[in-house]
Amino acid sequence: MVNLMNEFFPYIWPKGRADIKSRIILSLIILIFAKILTVLIPYSYKWATDALVGENTTPPIIPIAVFTPIILIIAFGLGRILMVAFNQLRDVVFAKVGQNAVRQLASVSFSHLHNLSLRFHLDRRTGALNRVVERGIKGIENIVRLAILNTVPTIFEFIFVGLILLIQFDWRYLLVVTLTIISYSYFTIKYSSLRVVFRQKMNSHDEDANNKSLDSLLNYETVKHFNNEKIEEKRFDEAMAGYEQASIKTLTSLSFLNFGQTAIFTIGLTLCMVLSGLEVKAGDQTIGDFVLINALLMQLAIPLNFFGFIYREISQGLTDLNSLFSILKIEPEINDKKNAISMKFNKAEINFKDVSFSYDGKRKVLQNLNFNIPSGSSLAIVGPTGAGKSTISRLLFRFYDVTNGNILINGKDIQDISQVSLRKNIGIVPQDTVLFNDTVFYNLKYGKIGSSDKEIWKVAQQAQLSNLIKNFPDGMNTVVGERGLKLSGGEKQRVAIARTLLKNPPILILDEATSALDTLTEREIKQSLNELAEKRTTIIIAHRLSTVVEANKILVLDKGKIKEQGTHKQLLRKKGLYADMWSTQQTIKKAEATLKNVKPEYKKLLSS
Repeated sequence: MVNLMNEFFPYIWPKGRADIKSRIILSLIILIFAKILTVLIPYSYKWATDALVGENTTPPIIPIAVFTPIILIIAFGLGRILMVAFNQLRDVVFAKVGQNAVRQLASVSFSHLHNLSLRFHLDRRTGALNRVVERGIKGIENIVRLAILNTVPTIFEFIFVGLILLIQFDWRYLLVVTLTIISYSYFTIKYSSLRVVFRQKMNSHDEDANNKSLDSLLNYETVKHFNNEKIEEKRFDEAMAGYEQASIKTLTSLSFLNFGQTAIFTIGLTLCMVLSGLEVKAGDQTIGDFVLINALLMQLAIPLNFFGFIYREISQGLTDLNSLFSILKIEPEINDKKNAISMKFNKAEINFKDVSFSYDGKRKVLQNLNFNIPSGSSLAIVGPTGAGKSTISRLLFRFYDVTNGNILINGKDIQDISQVSLRKNIGIVPQDTVLFNDTVFYNLKYGKIGSSDKEIWKVAQQAQLSNLIKNFPDGMNTVVGERGLKLSGGEKQRVAIARTLLKNPPILILDEATSALDTLTEREIKQSLNELAEKRTTIIIAHRLSTVVEANKILVLDKGKIKEQGTHKQLLRKKGLYADMWSTQQTIKKAEATLKNVKPEYKKLLSS
């Protein structure tokens, strides 16, 4: 607990923020004034009561005439207004402290998540991760708001009330009130701790339901394709059933908690009033004293009523904050060296030297790869599914570090280059293009923030996208939907190609870049890509061999090893794996072409 408090304290008392620190100090001063006023207000009630029954118990330092019953009643009302005013002023002054802490923690968390490795994100569920961050940020807000704006003022009020009871009355009242508060707090903490278990189960089922909902909606088309709406509804309902049961236990246990708190406090209040009542009958106290003890304790009941809620929320906040800080403690798998250099490549020669790689340390995905890509040349990487083709691009981007060997660019090991400068020099058109749920313009501009409209339209034309954009409902301002689902596969691929053109990198990776395009559009875009690749070092990862015939060199991967390498013609002459793949794809292509020319009535006959 102490370690956790130390971890989030810098967000409350940030270095170099004198404005935040001065607000905290000012809030504490206002808080003390507010609480002094809070415990003095019942005195005006006492004096007014005594004045109404014909007794004078007002302080002797002020003339009696000033303390008429009506004036005392008005003073009671004004005092309550001032008390609320001070409390609200404290909240206004402190508001920036809490929200600054929320903002700083949110920014740190967001930045940290982007710095964590690809492996971390592949192993985590995005929905659950978002919930952890969301709850952690809300947790620090609750701790700041409830601990400082509610708990601290309540402690001050307890102290002031205790002093008044000891001075104005005697030790018996202080003892009863102290025992009442201790019993109240003990019961609340113990019972609330039991309720935390129900709350944790409720959160667990809530995360499960949220994950199932998010996963199902992201795979909306797949659900429809297989008519599995009922299955998804059942899975979601099962998760919500667990949430329902945990929620019922949470709510019913709250009723028992409220009853127990009320019973304990009422017993303490009654005992104090009995003591005061006996002394009034004996003539040792006035009616005003009886009213005062009641007013003091009833006023104390207000913060005590929220004690269970405050304890529960702070406990939950600390738990959620601990979960978030446990993620913030995770070290990024890929880090820059202290002396990492920043490089800008105009030309780039790439060398893989004895490169081996394994995702899990058991099965090698790549084994002892050795190849060279001269500056300005193109290398195609082909092979069966699972051969390790896309892993090469991930290693080049340094999403992972090689298990053995070295990857060099212009003779420099990429582990000696800062990740930011390395990735600035590499562009990729991936097979599965994922777009932001924003406008076409934003997704294009993402290739190089700060680009002019003219530059963006130019790359759109190069990617054969400009005419399509003109036909969109809102042109460049058309929102593409979550993950770009409002665009076709070909349109998304064009956007990916355009923004990579905009980035204008010296190293270009085409990972099945034209796989989602029709033959005519592929030819048009391929021409643009060929023009782009003329002056750049290009890696073409492909399954369709017709897209790599013009590459300067072709590597054939199988089970992580280089089986063959050479030009298209050289590989065909070898009559090895590449030649077999080429022959198979050409046979399929001819069959598809033949089928296109078959008359519709014969197609029906063939399909039957």
